Amino acid sequence: MSNFLSTVFNTDFVFAIFRITAPILFAALGAVIAEKAGATNIGLDGMMSISALFGTLISFWTQSWLLGVLGAVVVGMLLGLMMGFFALRLRTNIILTGIAINLLGGGGTIFLLYMFTGLRGNTSSLSSPNILIPTVNIPLLKDIPILGPIFSGHAVLTYLAFILVFVVRFMLNRTSTGLNIRAVGENSDAARSVGISVIRIQYTALIMSGALAGLGGAFMSMYYSQSWNVGMIAGRGFIALAAEAMGRGQPIGAMFSSLIFGFAQALETRVSGIQGVSSFLVAAIPYLFTIIGLVVFVWSSKRKAERRRRQISTSDWE
Repeated sequence: MSNFLSTVFNTDFVFAIFRITAPILFAALGAVIAEKAGATNIGLDGMMSISALFGTLISFWTQSWLLGVLGAVVVGMLLGLMMGFFALRLRTNIILTGIAINLLGGGGTIFLLYMFTGLRGNTSSLSSPNILIPTVNIPLLKDIPILGPIFSGHAVLTYLAFILVFVVRFMLNRTSTGLNIRAVGENSDAARSVGISVIRIQYTALIMSGALAGLGGAFMSMYYSQSWNVGMIAGRGFIALAAEAMGRGQPIGAMFSSLIFGFAQALETRVSGIQGVSSFLVAAIPYLFTIIGLVVFVWSSKRKAERRRRQISTSDWE
């Protein structure tokens, strides 16, 4: 047992948790912003896949990882704008619009890859050090035992993901744009009555959500996998939606929920390398954590609703 714990739980394992969490966290923050505006972005998975592809292609064409990341963000924003156009302007069901984007991310990217490069299925032949997101060794911190190997040496976007948690929190709670987003999500009719353009705010939220999904996609193809390949996102957009729900629609809560999923996937990777452990059991670990997390979320939500009802009934009786 001690050998198992020392093999699985060490500084490399904790380092992997943060690395795996970053793309989920980007998408979860995008889900938070969209949900706050009352425009559920179910298309995060497809947005991440499409942005990941264009991030890799743009970085290859320009030989600049930074331009690749910016390109992925722009593509994500355009997808958010497209989603807003169909859902808000043409009145298409926003869930169906998100599903369409997910399907485009699954099959359309294969066609786009072949159209632009003639490659089939992956871009591993295009990879070079110039187009990969660099890592950062933090001075002083990198030399501290235990803490150094855990928190130093991550990709630039890993640190950005956790910084954006507090940026998004500040934006939603302390800026006029954030307050308008919350007002539209809580009561669109009341927001409209005081002069807030509901459609404009929802467009803004979906574009922001797409930009964050684009960062998550760029992270996956330009650092995590070091190339784009079919099925690379592996449902992380849907995991991000679960993280947003478990985090009660708050950036901090979404961060902790994303860390839970990051822990589950890191544990799956570590345990899969141990001889004698069933691969079927290992593959179920992330999904088991998802189910447990959602059960806990539903249970706590019901308790909170019951407590609120008791408080209301008590106040009415008095």
